[in-house]
Amino acid sequence: MIYEQVTMMGDSEFEMVELFRKLNLTRPVALTLACLSNVDEITSRDIEMASGLRQPEVSIAMRHLNKYNWVDIREEKKSEGKGRPIKLYKLVVPLENVIKTIEDEIMTENKTILENIQRLKSFV
Repeated sequence: MIYEQVTMMGDSEFEMVELFRKLNLTRPVALTLACLSNVDEITSRDIEMASGLRQPEVSIAMRHLNKYNWVDIREEKKSEGKGRPIKLYKLVVPLENVIKTIEDEIMTENKTILENIQRLKSFV
């Protein structure tokens, strides 16, 4: 197996999570991005352990990240025993691109809000 095991997040990852949260990302998405940001590949279980998220929260976050094509998801058969294959996740775009996409969305949203304010002012 080539994935890296993560046991805990450090101060910089928690600061990253807080900043993502201030940009209106959900807690699970922010935590998952922080976990993905400094590993090559990681299992869902390792994300759960590092972030304190539950499995359904990791799945929801991954759907969000996958919607933007930011992650690659692959399955690997377990080396021992039976059960479901292990899901491995990898951030496939640089974190800078993720941040740029978030920035572009916020700028577009703010432009629309300002246009609506100007339109309201025209009624006064």
